[in-house]
Amino acid sequence: MSDFDAIDSLLDAVGPQVGLPPCHVRRELRERARLSKAQVARALGVSPSTLSGWESGRDPAGEIRTKYAYLLDGLNAKLATETETETETEAAPAAERPVTSGTAATLTPLSSPDPGQGEDGDDVELLVAPEPCVLCGRPAGQRVAGFAQHLTPADCRPTTTGAPAAPPAAQPTAPTPKAPPRTTGPARATERSKGPARHAFQEPSGPVDLIREAVQGALAEHRGDVDAATAALVKRAIPDAMRLLDETRKGARYDVIAHPWIPDILKKQTARGADQIWEARPKWTRHELPPGRHQVTALDINGAYLSALKTHLPLGQLEHSTGLAHDRRRSGVHLITPPEWEHEAVLPNPIGQRDEPGPLWVTEPTLRLLLRLSGPKHQLCEPPEIHESYTSGATENLLEKFRIALKDARDTAIEQGDTVTLEYVKAMYAKFVSTMGESNYNRELYRPDWMHLIRSQAFANLWLKALKAHDEGLAVVRAMGTDELHVIGDWRRVFAEGRAVTEVKVKDTYTAGTDAAEHEGEGE
Repeated sequence: MSDFDAIDSLLDAVGPQVGLPPCHVRRELRERARLSKAQVARALGVSPSTLSGWESGRDPAGEIRTKYAYLLDGLNAKLATETETETETEAAPAAERPVTSGTAATLTPLSSPDPGQGEDGDDVELLVAPEPCVLCGRPAGQRVAGFAQHLTPADCRPTTTGAPAAPPAAQPTAPTPKAPPRTTGPARATERSKGPARHAFQEPSGPVDLIREAVQGALAEHRGDVDAATAALVKRAIPDAMRLLDETRKGARYDVIAHPWIPDILKKQTARGADQIWEARPKWTRHELPPGRHQVTALDINGAYLSALKTHLPLGQLEHSTGLAHDRRRSGVHLITPPEWEHEAVLPNPIGQRDEPGPLWVTEPTLRLLLRLSGPKHQLCEPPEIHESYTSGATENLLEKFRIALKDARDTAIEQGDTVTLEYVKAMYAKFVSTMGESNYNRELYRPDWMHLIRSQAFANLWLKALKAHDEGLAVVRAMGTDELHVIGDWRRVFAEGRAVTEVKVKDTYTAGTDAAEHEGEGE
């Protein structure tokens, strides 16, 4: 194929996008069809927040646009057909309307009143074989709104020990009296006994069910192959995490802006570069150990990013401000001059290993950590100097239900030895955090500020564990990333051992330091 042939093929593949109705029409069609956002989003393979964007101003692209247009066209055609049918039915004379029944029905003579409707508009079916009345238990020849009932109070009376009354005639000749109310006790009890009807878009009962059903479906699809099911679930972890987020956000007090305006400091400077936010990632090793040989334990912090989902996250668009005051009701990023750190010999610097001096942009968790350490309880440093900020009103519990759902699924999986669910949940929260910035893998949520805040909260949590170990008399040897802490001493009296997110487990043990005899030999 020549270069021009390749170009022609490319041009042939580029065509006009399928048309979509205006945003208000899209929402109107969905609401007229009595479909929820979650139902339609699940059918299209997106999240309800994405569907909300399509109904308020944004347009999908590519294959998903074609699917969405197909759905809207189908809804429009179906609703139009139903409207025409209802109009024709209303316009037709009563004698020409067909009489239908779920079981058996009799035709009514044209001279008699229409028994298909009660005075309140309830559907009345005439039965060939009488059925027990739901109110009194005696045989009844009519079914009202799906339930066998007598049409007159005189006929509807409790069953006696005497001879049963003759069943009513199949075709009444008198005008149809008002049917008994459908809200009476026996009728409602019968209605409950029938159970809820299942629909094509029936929603799951809760967040945990989403995880369980996804795992069961993957195992069934791959015929019990654990490795294949795990790989499939990990591959779809990002969209599944977004669906879980939307499920846990139902009835929430706060509205979240998924694609707000973002200041330039939160945008990548180059295609493969980074933005200007410093996350304070720990990468510290103690320069000198206490004299002697020591057994060092490398502790692994469980579910570091999962725990970090509990952090102060800005709800809306970040707003610029200047000044030294810190508003604890808001959250975002701050340009600060960090304080001097004089404890490098025993504890890592709270802002991480930074070579360049001067002001830098840090996140809310890093700023709050510095303010805490400069307070009267610890007095480990001076307060940081705040120059300017980009913040919004915030809450610490924005992702709390999402976190709890993942945590509960993780705890259950560990208890039952369910490695499929465990790896699936781990992929969900890890990829959720890593792709909410400028990522091609998650177009439903663009919050690089959240990504930086959650990551730095995980780093701050590790730093606080190092401080706790130091305050309890352990020697901190190393702190790395989000989950690696090396200590000398009886760490079990400080930290609980286990696999829960509030516990730690042993990653490695090793010996470090030198014997006193070796020091004496070196001196000679």
